[in-house]
Amino acid sequence: MSEIRFDGRVAVVTGAGGGLGRTYALELAKRGCAVVVNDLGGSADGSGGGSAMADEVVKIINESGGQAVANYDSVATVEGGESIVQTAVDSFGKVDIVINNAGILRDKTFVKLSKEELEIVLDVHLKGAFFVSQPAFRIMKENGYGRLLFTSSAAGIFGNFGQTNYGAAKMGLVGLSNVLAQEGAKYDIKSNVIAPIAKTRMTEQLLGALADKLEPECVTPLSVYLVSEACDFTHEIFDVGGGRYARVFIGMAPGWTKGAGVPATVEEIAANIDAIRSTEGFTIPDSIAGEMQAVMASFKGAE
Repeated sequence: MSEIRFDGRVAVVTGAGGGLGRTYALELAKRGCAVVVNDLGGSADGSGGGSAMADEVVKIINESGGQAVANYDSVATVEGGESIVQTAVDSFGKVDIVINNAGILRDKTFVKLSKEELEIVLDVHLKGAFFVSQPAFRIMKENGYGRLLFTSSAAGIFGNFGQTNYGAAKMGLVGLSNVLAQEGAKYDIKSNVIAPIAKTRMTEQLLGALADKLEPECVTPLSVYLVSEACDFTHEIFDVGGGRYARVFIGMAPGWTKGAGVPATVEEIAANIDAIRSTEGFTIPDSIAGEMQAVMASFKGAE
C-alpha cells in the first residue's frame, strides 16, 4: 500500500490550536502539506481569544521541517473567513483543502435556550463553515481541485438532549456539504462529513470514563484520508471515534403510493402507515434528482 502524501498541497484547518484540529494539522504537515493553523484561542464556549494555541502548533510543525502559518481570525464573520483563506494564498499561493473543525458549546434545554445562545452556535459552526468554505471553493474551482471536510455530530444527525442549537447547526453542515458535493463535482472538488466522538476540552467532562478510549488521534486517520487525493468519493457521512469507522447515510424507502397524482385520504394513510414507515428496499439518493426518480418510479408502479 502506497503512502498517502500531501506534497504540494495547502490546507486550512480551523480550530487547529487543540483537540481534533491540532491532530489534523500535525498529521497533514507530517505528510508534506502546508497548513494554515487557524484558532481564535478562546474558551470552549467561544469567549476570549489569544494566539498561543495556534502558535504552538505552528512551532511544532516548522521545527520538525514542515510548513505552517498561524491565523487567529474568527470563522464567524465574512471578513474572518476571507482572511483565513487569504492567509493560505499569501503564504502558500493557493488552498486545496479546508477542514471545518472550529466549534463551541452553549448547551441548554430547548425551553431555556436564549436567542443569543442559539445565534452564537449557529454563527461559529454553520455560518463559520460557510464563510471559510466559500472563498476557498472559488479558488478550488479555478484550480480544478479541492477537498472539503465538515464536522457534524451525532447530536445533529440522531439528536441529543440539551443540544438544540448545536444539533441544528451540525445537521445544517450535512446539508451544506451535500450541496457543495453537487456543485463541486465537475471540478474535482469532493465534500464529505464526519461525525466524530473524541475527548477534547469541549467534551471531556461529558464523556466520563469512556473518554480515555476516545482520544482525538482515533479520528485523525479518516479525516486525513477524506481530504487526500486518494479519496475519490463525495457526498458521504462517517461516524468515527475510539478506533471505529462507519458510514452514516440518509436513505429513502419505497413507501406507499395510492396512484399517480392521486391523493390519499387520512384514513388510507393510517391503514398503510406500516408500508410508509418501512425501511425495506431503501436507496441512498445522491441528490434531489434521486428523490424525483423514486417519485416517478412509484407513479409507474401505481398506474
